[in-house]
Amino acid sequence: MTRTALIAAMHEELAALLPAIEDARIERRGGREFWLGRLEGQEVVAVRSGIGKVAAAITATLLLDHYQAARVLFLGVAGGIGAGVQVGDVVVADALLQHDMDASPLFPRHEVPLTGLARFPADAAFSDRVARGAEAAVARHAEAAALLGHGTRVHRGLIVSGDRFVATAAESEALRLALPDALAVEMEGAAVAQACHAFGMPLAVVRSISDRADDDAHVDFGSFLTRVAGPLGLAIVQQALAPVAAAAGR
Repeated sequence: MTRTALIAAMHEELAALLPAIEDARIERRGGREFWLGRLEGQEVVAVRSGIGKVAAAITATLLLDHYQAARVLFLGVAGGIGAGVQVGDVVVADALLQHDMDASPLFPRHEVPLTGLARFPADAAFSDRVARGAEAAVARHAEAAALLGHGTRVHRGLIVSGDRFVATAAESEALRLALPDALAVEMEGAAVAQACHAFGMPLAVVRSISDRADDDAHVDFGSFLTRVAGPLGLAIVQQALAPVAAAAGR
């Protein structure tokens, strides 16, 4: 059995996806609800992780230890910090890093102690599939353009995570100076990447950009979640899983 695990930090990021799961059943473990069923003909398990790196790592470990997932897809929203990354755009991670990890001078800044890694790579093949799914999804997602007043682009690159909500121009600029190739900032992805690395599990992370992680809020966050991020996330998952279903049928 090939099962894809689908994780988001907040219920609102999963709200559009859960009703699409066929023959869903719910199991409760570790204070979390795991939705098991089928989506696009594929076995899936979906769960809300909660916010922050510890919550995300616990959730990923439960998924990988108890639900025999063959790959993990983390989805949701993030703040855009890279040049040219606009509100409404989509970022698919090539690698993930904890921007608040600093065990220096014992270890280099950002390196996770005893792993030798600061950047945990996403699975290339699975991320390629997710990126293709994102391209196909945004091409048909008229609601984003209607709300934002512009089209949506898909970016590939570094996503950084930390246990603080980055919401000022000063914080964003500090991140850009420290990590000039970072495209987006959020609070969970790098922790999930570390857990997947420990288990040898393929991971992809896709984030819709809800803000520029600074002092200006250009779009109502609740409206963005319900009208853009949620439906777009579902469309990306459907597109990413559909090729697997087609290949399995041959």
